[in-house]
Parts: sequence; structure tokens; C-alpha cells
Amino acid sequence: MTNNPSSDDTATMICPIDGTVFNPTGRRRYCSDRCRRAAWARRHHSSPIPLVVAPPPGPRRPVTVYECDTCGTRALGSQRCDDCGTFMRRVGLGGLCPHCDEPLAATELINVVESAPPRR
Repeated sequence: MTNNPSSDDTATMICPIDGTVFNPTGRRRYCSDRCRRAAWARRHHSSPIPLVVAPPPGPRRPVTVYECDTCGTRALGSQRCDDCGTFMRRVGLGGLCPHCDEPLAATELINVVESAPPRR
């Protein structure tokens, strides 16, 4: 982006929203009011918080993800490792990934969201 010194009104600038080259007047930083509003919306609106639905009342074991400390195998709803024959530790409530069909805990998805910038 080309800087526009305050004493040089003939210099051109590049709009940070759509990349349009324009001649600014005064302290204008965007090429149009539409780009100015889009920049304001980007600064003030954060991404929506994903909704985590609690499992229905009843036994939690069928919706709990377990992981073997020995071999790293994960299972949904089964506490005993099929490969090692040892008991696995609980990772948390979760389910199967819709893409790879591997057990995935809900807390692993929430941690990704918590690294996003805070809402204003």
C-alpha cells in the first residue's frame, strides 16, 4: 500500500479492501463508502461462535472418545484398546469426524476457536 503524505494530495492510494487505485481527498483511506463500511464490519464483527450441543440425558460412554496411552489408538464408546488390550484414558465427549470417520473430542474443536481474536 502506498503511503499518502499529508502534504501530497495528488498522490494515489490503493484501497485496502478491494485494491482499487484512487486519489484520496483529505484523510480518506478507502475508495468508496462501501469499502469504508466493509472495513468497519471486519474490525467490529467477529466470526460466529460455534454451537456445541450437549448429548441427550443417559449414559455418556457411547459418546465419549478414549485414547490408548501405549499405541495412540482412539475409540468412540469403547474403553479397552483392541490393539494392546489395555484400558484407554478418556479424552472427552465427542463423535466421529464426518470427513475421515476418526473419533474426535469436542474440546479439540473448541480449542481452535479459543485461539481466535476476542470479540469486542
